[in-house]
Amino acid sequence: MNTFLDYLVVLAVAAFLLAPALYGALRERRLDRQIRAAHASGAVAAPGTAKRPRPTSWSPKSISPWAGTLSRGAPSGAPSGAPSGAPSGGAGRT
Repeated sequence: MNTFLDYLVVLAVAAFLLAPALYGALRERRLDRQIRAAHASGAVAAPGTAKRPRPTSWSPKSISPWAGTLSRGAPSGAPSGAPSGAPSGGAGRT
């Protein structure tokens, strides 16, 4: 009787572990069949062929809102001889 219960426990554990995988595999097959049927009937367009709506009113915004407020000279922390975009100070240099 103990051998029978041992086999029964092993079978129950195996079923408990395999049930979600089997359910997922069956669900995947069902979805694949539905997708194939939709493609065959022409209800679904091929990938990349769907037209996306184009924006009707789009105005480009300034990348940096403070761009017009800076002076034309060197940045405030830059040495007097440095060009406008040059890094100031030695931070980060090795």
